[in-house]
Amino acid sequence: MLDILLYSLIGITVIQLLYYIVIFGRFSFAKAQKGNPKRIPLSVIVCAKNEGENVIKFIPLLAEQNYPDFEIVLIDDSSSDDTLDLFEEFEKQYSNVKLVKVQNNEAFWGNKKFALTLGIKAAKNEYLLFTDADCYPTSKEWIKEMSSNFTLKKTIVLGYGAYEKIPNSFLNKLIRFETILTATQFFGWAKIGKPYMGVGRNLAYKRDEFFRVNGFIDHMKLRSGDDDLFVNQASNAENTTVCFSKESFTYSKPKTSFKEWFDQKRRHVSTATYYKSFDRFQLALFFFSQFSFLILAVILLAFQHQWMIVLPIVLFRYIFTWTSLGYAAGKLNEKDVIYWFPIMEIALIFTHLNVFFANIFSKTVHWK
Repeated sequence: MLDILLYSLIGITVIQLLYYIVIFGRFSFAKAQKGNPKRIPLSVIVCAKNEGENVIKFIPLLAEQNYPDFEIVLIDDSSSDDTLDLFEEFEKQYSNVKLVKVQNNEAFWGNKKFALTLGIKAAKNEYLLFTDADCYPTSKEWIKEMSSNFTLKKTIVLGYGAYEKIPNSFLNKLIRFETILTATQFFGWAKIGKPYMGVGRNLAYKRDEFFRVNGFIDHMKLRSGDDDLFVNQASNAENTTVCFSKESFTYSKPKTSFKEWFDQKRRHVSTATYYKSFDRFQLALFFFSQFSFLILAVILLAFQHQWMIVLPIVLFRYIFTWTSLGYAAGKLNEKDVIYWFPIMEIALIFTHLNVFFANIFSKTVHWK
């Protein structure tokens, strides 16, 4: 029996090697990007619901972007705080701000996708750049960096949405580690021609792509997925590229309680069940290989079965995974998190396991 577990460990390690080196490595070990600056007219789209505290700080940062021709489309999704009032002030203050007011609609009440659809239709430019109301760009070159990746064929650009660092917070390190791992996954798959998701905190695409798949119509009833489900449906090897220059990053305020973050992960995981079959398979296989490696390694080492073989396998696995994620973290300006890699990985594995079971036995809460 223990011999079977040893062979299984070897097979799982090979699978992990394929993921971390062959697939994720296409991003991790990629050369630094050099974009080709464009001057294409572009619309920045921000959808907000009760985000007054954030928009008063972050919208002016968007308005100060160093780009020759852009508008900012501000969508108020039936806010009950002062978000709409602030948006109206921004519309008066900045000549390139356009306001879209979304009234409560019985059929689409509280549906962010409905609000975004109205904003996309209202935008005057064909090229669209999306971020969230609680996000801000890391530099004044954000629009220039993201738009520089558009070409005649590349009409979907996947960007990186980071989270702010909170000193001496284990939860913050865990959140940022999960963000690094997720970005490494979807950047790597995109680079080998199998893009499967993006994040609405930093995503750009040509409006034609939106209408080509009839917008969000196929998943309008799902409250989440305006970013990853859209990319999963619309992206392919020919039309999708990635942007990971440091000037293109956006930052968001991370959750500060485990419950809030756990609920957020539940929403993300429940949305992923609607991905294409291959994407669901590769994500499930990746998690299975992570979990199985951990369990098999613990069992075999506990019984000291062929430990002179098992121990080098375990060390080899941690060397290539740590190396791959270390290079990725360097590109994403998150090196401090990788020092904690083994602990972060174990914590994340069991968090995802709890999310899986929680989603089976109870419903998730979405955009309100």
